[in-house]
Amino acid sequence: MKKRLPRAFQKRFPLVGIGASAGGLPAFLTLLEHLPTHSGMAFVLVQHLSPKHESILPSLLARATSIPVLEATDGLPLAPDHIYVSPPGVRLTIEQGTLHLDKRQTAQQRLRLIDDFLISLAESAPGRAIGVILSGTGSDGTRGLKAIHEAGGTTLVQEPTSAHFDGMPLSAIASGCADHILPPDAIAGTLAQLANLATLPSVHEASQPAVLDEQGLRQIFQLLRTSVGVDFTHYKPSTIHRRLERRMLLCKVGRLDEYLQYLEVHPEELELLHQDLLIHVTRFFRDPPLFEALSQTVLPTLFRGRPPNLPFRIWAPGCSTGEEVYSLVICLMEYLGAAATATPIQAFATDLSGSAIEHARTAIYPASITEDVSPERLRRFFVKVDGGYQIHKSLRNLCVFAQQNLVSDPPFSRMDLISCRNVLIYLGPVLQKKVLPIFHYALRPGGFLVLGTSESVGTSADLFSLVDKRSKIYRKKDSTLRPSLHFTYRESAPDKAASARRKSEPTVPEADPQKEADRLVLARYGPPGVIINEDMEILHFRGHTGPYLEPLPGAASLHLLKMAREGLALDLRALIHRAKKSNGRVRKEGLGIPGKDKQRKVNLEVHPLRSTQGGRAPCFLVLFEEDSQTAPAPARRGREPARKTRPSQAQEELTRLREELITTQEHLQTVMEEQEATYEELRSATEETQSSNEELQSTNEELESAKEELQSTNEELTTVNEELQNRNLELSQLNSDLTNLLGSTHIATVMLGSDRRIRRFTPMAEQVLKLSAADIGRPIRDVQVSLPLPDMDAAISEVTERLSVIEQEVCDRNGHWYSLRLRPYKTLDNKIDGAVMTLLDVDRLKRSLDDARQSREYANAIVETMREPFLVLDGQLHVVNANPAFYAAFHIKPEQTVGRALYSLGNGQWNIPRLRQLLEEILPSNTRLQDFVMEHDFENVGFRRLLLNARRITSEQMQTQYILLSIQEINLRT
Repeated sequence: MKKRLPRAFQKRFPLVGIGASAGGLPAFLTLLEHLPTHSGMAFVLVQHLSPKHESILPSLLARATSIPVLEATDGLPLAPDHIYVSPPGVRLTIEQGTLHLDKRQTAQQRLRLIDDFLISLAESAPGRAIGVILSGTGSDGTRGLKAIHEAGGTTLVQEPTSAHFDGMPLSAIASGCADHILPPDAIAGTLAQLANLATLPSVHEASQPAVLDEQGLRQIFQLLRTSVGVDFTHYKPSTIHRRLERRMLLCKVGRLDEYLQYLEVHPEELELLHQDLLIHVTRFFRDPPLFEALSQTVLPTLFRGRPPNLPFRIWAPGCSTGEEVYSLVICLMEYLGAAATATPIQAFATDLSGSAIEHARTAIYPASITEDVSPERLRRFFVKVDGGYQIHKSLRNLCVFAQQNLVSDPPFSRMDLISCRNVLIYLGPVLQKKVLPIFHYALRPGGFLVLGTSESVGTSADLFSLVDKRSKIYRKKDSTLRPSLHFTYRESAPDKAASARRKSEPTVPEADPQKEADRLVLARYGPPGVIINEDMEILHFRGHTGPYLEPLPGAASLHLLKMAREGLALDLRALIHRAKKSNGRVRKEGLGIPGKDKQRKVNLEVHPLRSTQGGRAPCFLVLFEEDSQTAPAPARRGREPARKTRPSQAQEELTRLREELITTQEHLQTVMEEQEATYEELRSATEETQSSNEELQSTNEELESAKEELQSTNEELTTVNEELQNRNLELSQLNSDLTNLLGSTHIATVMLGSDRRIRRFTPMAEQVLKLSAADIGRPIRDVQVSLPLPDMDAAISEVTERLSVIEQEVCDRNGHWYSLRLRPYKTLDNKIDGAVMTLLDVDRLKRSLDDARQSREYANAIVETMREPFLVLDGQLHVVNANPAFYAAFHIKPEQTVGRALYSLGNGQWNIPRLRQLLEEILPSNTRLQDFVMEHDFENVGFRRLLLNARRITSEQMQTQYILLSIQEINLRT
């Protein structure tokens, strides 16, 4: 069990999180091959692995590096110079330098394994975390890399052209959070450099005041003010220090004075430092309970008794890449429902970063936003594009983005809602006291302010009242004292902008006298009229059209029929309809319109305008002409004239009204029929379209879900395939080794299956048993071999069932001897699956043993026929053999002689020191004992005088040496 490291030690070494998916194994191996053994870093490798297959990734990686490779386990503390590999089917996170496994893994979590780990790494080790993204498909790892970048860590991405699958690297690069884009070997070199820099004193350690001195910080702040116009003097010191440390590590410098020198040589580094200090931490619908509180508390309060035409104004300062303001607008649209189209909405979003503002305007976000945005919201407010999703144009049109310094630039005003979350945490107390009165000024009476969960109004509690403590929602107080606001006036930027605008504005050419004269003549003597398009929208006015057209109160409209005076609308519609049908000039005269003191007669004329440019929509010229027969309205000058003219005028007026009524009825009937038909068609088309849209949406959601599942499965299968390829390479190498080993042993070996069929045999077996490649797969009993083998079926059954070993000698037709062995065939999991038959060539050994046996028998026959006693002694003077004459002469039995030492025979009568010395010298010195006289009184024999002779004999076959001792009795009478 590994010893837990002290927490103080855990805080000193960098932690490297490496994520990959399909195609990641080659990148892993290349990176580890170029990584130094002692870097002082801990490496955690996270890869999409199939939970249904056991991973051999740790063993594969262990062969590419001498760094210890361990499989991650729950509760395992991290140690420097170690590599930890995530097991399949689990979710891996890190907390306080300790790994944690969660086996309750959902299908959605499997798609973001790398994100989950890198995000936990950024939270657990801010500033020390290093994120690496290698080959893979999809976008997993992008959010985790952004979290490490935002926490002050370092991020590295594999160069897409060097990756087998470039989906994950391209997604990470598109997010803009990649510090280095390198191939795997160069990533290893960069990690080694970061490891060396990590041993330098940390820029935020209080024990190292020389690293970040106040004078150096002031110089950097001055350079930033001059370069980008932003003063970071009163920003939070911890944020400034952490970001400076990160930039110094990336620039490979260890001290602040060296970094100042680097800034002088590389002025572009100032812009990179500026972008790093502007921390962009955001995502869609961050902190969901806040948006629930907005829908249930804030918005109902703001819309209670609100005038319908009053614009609803939102301001999101520090908007970053726009997710916050778009989330607010979506929340507002969902609250308003059908009334959203009738409610004016104005959303303003500002940020110091110009690149973030451009990203927010484009409003294209990666596919990983599906983790924060529901499918219903994706369908309503987003459009699927290459590489992700884009905010619908209708929502983008509601939002105005601008680059603004919240501290020094003038604010917006009359705001209903201000959402400034996680901006104040980066500002010091001086700037916070300046910003909160700005928000108070910008809000309309009763407006709401939303802050981050770690923020509060602090000393400005007299300006705001707390509404929701958990979500940090405040409301503007009615204050009798107006907060004093001071904004820095920057002369250079507006002057330059105004100068640029003046240069870009086109110069107005002098008026042409002839065109001006034509315009005056047409305006005075020509009939007034308008040019309209086919939708009856007025494009151009000609002459004085006031007597015939007038704007209506309410929303501005240039529709001809809406602007037409009383009595003209119906005839205008009919004439334009006829002009469209006939594509020619139409005219109607004598139309009466009421005047102040007389009935005016008007002539209408419609001309289709033919365009010289193809593809343009048709236009029409509508002319209004005063009728020359316009007469004053009848006046009452006396009773008699009135009585005389009344019948004729009344009759004429009645006739005119009847004609108008008939015309109106016919026109209305036609219009009603057309509208009813059109309405039915539109309703049917709408229902079909809605039904088709729902079906397509459902199908699209199913396909998206299936695509994600297939993508995940494909990544897992690709990883398994890579592991299997490496396993195949190993097996191929092992097979080659075994083939060469079996071929070089010159042992005939045949492997038999449990079905008695030949599986494989060595080249030597092919020669001995006369086998061929065609015999593989055939039963051994059906193969004609050149050796008299035993009953193989019975022998294999005995071997496999009793786990015994059968061994015997067999001889071929030529008299050549072999040692036949049958033993069980065991698999790696210790199962019996057949037998292994080996034939060892023992012919030379067999013949040598036969020769030795024959020689021994020949020698024994000679010794036994001798009349004199003989003894054969070995090197330790033990009796190997004795002839019958010896047993008869000394009255001793063979069991009392063979195998015993010469000195212990009888009662020790042969233990003569001189004899012993001479016998012991025979073998090493190759001497002889000749005519040695020995006198002794033997038990059961009596006194004897003996003549001893001895010499060395050697067995060539057995390579052993013996002593031959002859004993001759000397006749005492002689």
